[in-house]
Parts: sequence; C-alpha cells; structure tokens
Amino acid sequence: MSEQAPIIYIVDDDPAVRDAVGFLVSSVGYDYRACASGAELLAGLDNARPACIVLDVRLPGVSGLEIQRELQNRGAVAGVIFITGHGDVPKAVRAMRHGAIDFLEKPFDDQILLDRISDALEASRATLAQQGRREKLERRLGALTEREREVLALVIAGKTSKAIAAELDISSKTVENHRHNLMAKAGVSSVAQLISWATDESA
Repeated sequence: MSEQAPIIYIVDDDPAVRDAVGFLVSSVGYDYRACASGAELLAGLDNARPACIVLDVRLPGVSGLEIQRELQNRGAVAGVIFITGHGDVPKAVRAMRHGAIDFLEKPFDDQILLDRISDALEASRATLAQQGRREKLERRLGALTEREREVLALVIAGKTSKAIAAELDISSKTVENHRHNLMAKAGVSSVAQLISWATDESA
C-alpha cells in the first residue's frame, strides 16, 4: 500500500503566524491544516499519515507542552517542532527531553523550519513503519494457540525440543507437533526461518 501524503499541522493562536507558516509549507508542496488551539489540533489529528506539528509553546487554555504530553499519551506519530516568541530555555529543554524535533524562536529562518519539518516527517514515517510492523507481528501471533505461543517463545530462546518438553511438562513428540504446526502457519521450512518470522520486524 502506498504511503499517504504527509501533512503539516500549524498550531498557533496568532492568525498571522498560521498564514505565514501555511504559505511557506504549501509553497514547497506540503498539505497543511491550521489550528488556533491545541483542542482543535487534537480533534482533527490524523494518526494514519506522516505528520509534523508546528506547535506554539504559549497557547490559550492548554499549553504547547501539555499538548505534547497528550500527543504522547495518544501514541501520535507526528514529529513536533515548537515555536515561541519568548525565549525560554527550561521549556525548550523539557520539550526536547520529551521528543521534540526542535525548539525555534520567532522570527525563525524559513529554511531552518523547512529542514526541521523534513526531519520531523522522517521521524513520523519511521514511527508509522514501526507501528505497521508491530501490528503485522501481532496479527501473526494472534493466529497461534496459547500453547503454540509458549512453544514459540522457548524456540526463540534457543531451547531444544527436549528442554521445551520438560519445561512445559509435555512429550517431545508433542513439542515437535507444535513446531510443525507453527512452521505450517508461518509458511516456513526451518526453525531459523520460524524465528525470523516471529522476530524480524522488517518482514
């Protein structure tokens, strides 16, 4: 499935800033959505496409840092770039510690902002890809019985059939049957391939 086009969210209570950043990002081909508040952002956030959030630190009601925490709680994939008209080193440090891509003071250089947006989108794409691999693995493992998952975990740990049988208090023949079923479900022909199937997130 092809990747959805990225989107830039511009969150600032100053309409002039929203317009200026919107014009900048649209001039290089980005889709964008302007939001006057954090609540507006959270209500319209699309977590299925690569995204960057250009987020003002000082917003009416809920602050930018609080919005950042809420985005993390929701598992948002968007990279965050903070902008502020008030130099505030402690807030910048806190934002960066919580995963912000950068913290830019207004007025910022257009090219620097575009470069940071590119960085944020790369991080967002990586997060989306990781989520996709995790979901694929969860679907794979969801097709297994509880006993098959137990056997698989011990196979991955490098246990022999005899050791697995002793640990699970079943016969070695039963372990072999479970391994055969696991390989059939995975569509592989060796234990090495089975382990790769269950652990290789790039698959």
